[in-house]
Amino acid sequence: MTDLKRRSVLANAAAGAVALGATAAVKAAEFGNPDRPLQGAINSSAIANAEPGPKNTILRDQMPSFTNPPPTDVGGMAIPWASFNLAHKRIQDGGWAREVTTKAFPISKDIAGVNMRLGPGGVRELHWHQQAEWAIMVSGEVRITTIDSLGRAEVADVKTGDLWYFPPGLPHSLQGLGADGGEFVLAFDNGAAGEFNTLMVSEWLAHTPPDILAQNFGIPADKFKNIPLEQLWIYQGAPAGPLAAAQAYSASSAGRPDHPFIFRTGAMAPTLRQPGGEVKIIDTRNFPISKTVAAALVTLRPGGLREMHWHPDADEWQYFIQGKGSMTVFNAGPAAQTVDFNPGDVGYVEKNLGHYVKNTGSTDLVFLELFKSDHFSEVTLSQWLANTPRQLVKEHLRVDDATLDVIHKLKDRRDVLA
Repeated sequence: MTDLKRRSVLANAAAGAVALGATAAVKAAEFGNPDRPLQGAINSSAIANAEPGPKNTILRDQMPSFTNPPPTDVGGMAIPWASFNLAHKRIQDGGWAREVTTKAFPISKDIAGVNMRLGPGGVRELHWHQQAEWAIMVSGEVRITTIDSLGRAEVADVKTGDLWYFPPGLPHSLQGLGADGGEFVLAFDNGAAGEFNTLMVSEWLAHTPPDILAQNFGIPADKFKNIPLEQLWIYQGAPAGPLAAAQAYSASSAGRPDHPFIFRTGAMAPTLRQPGGEVKIIDTRNFPISKTVAAALVTLRPGGLREMHWHPDADEWQYFIQGKGSMTVFNAGPAAQTVDFNPGDVGYVEKNLGHYVKNTGSTDLVFLELFKSDHFSEVTLSQWLANTPRQLVKEHLRVDDATLDVIHKLKDRRDVLA
């Protein structure tokens, strides 16, 4: 295992093209198709591989690697793919939300995802969770409010690309700003958690005896006679006022929290930049409050490759923001499965399973990698082989000395970052 600053996580698209050209001259039955009986459409006749039965071509064409998998795919495994595009949407006056949890995505044990939009003035009511909430803004602007266990309040505005993190139990609210409101993706550090099992202030008050409310707040009970009898969840509120005024009203004599609850990803320089793309790593080293979720925001240029690797410390939850990509996951068995991704899709790779992500589109591929961990860590195949004694690598791969020379040079990439 190596620290991010000691190795490369992206493969050069040009290098991938060279490798592709070299393999094209080799027959599929001899290379890139290792199993018996041979797999893949290249070994089948057109009539045998036809699909004359009923089909949904719209869905089918979104996942070409399911319909026509590479011949290296083998065996079966839990499908590492889901999509917010197929999730049921709950819509209310102020906005909407949809979720991907273990109910529909059983493999995703460590992280659940919620996609939410709040229109201008739309409010996600005051609430809290038993789990931590990590989030990224994907469009527009939102105001967040929270308070920590020492009574220190935070009110802040977040825009596209910004993150926030609320530790378990800290109450908060969200409100859409400006003329367009905002859309964001939430991640909870429990795959079974969701947007519909939160603890909400409206429900708590409605299910508390009026005399208890009166004693708690020092206010006559009849002052609470108009409290909502059902949860507000998302509602249309009045436009948010100036940020400075909201901060001044909410300020505590205890001051502001030690650590900010938000992170300005757009102001962050890439942790790693290469011809194939760039990566921004956000974990407790630069976002100290995010103690249970570490993140990598990856951008791959057309043809770029997120190199073959695995994560030894945590499962990986992925959210695809822009572009088109494919991923093959490798497991014991052997088992290997290739899946395709489009914007709004979700991927999941269990801890220690080998995988890569390839940009298969004509524009940049942008996606998130999330881990239930306080730090980002991985092992890359190229660096492992580059730092293994030469004779062992030669015996395992059965390659010539020139190829070994190229592999060995890859270990010099570990210091590409200052």
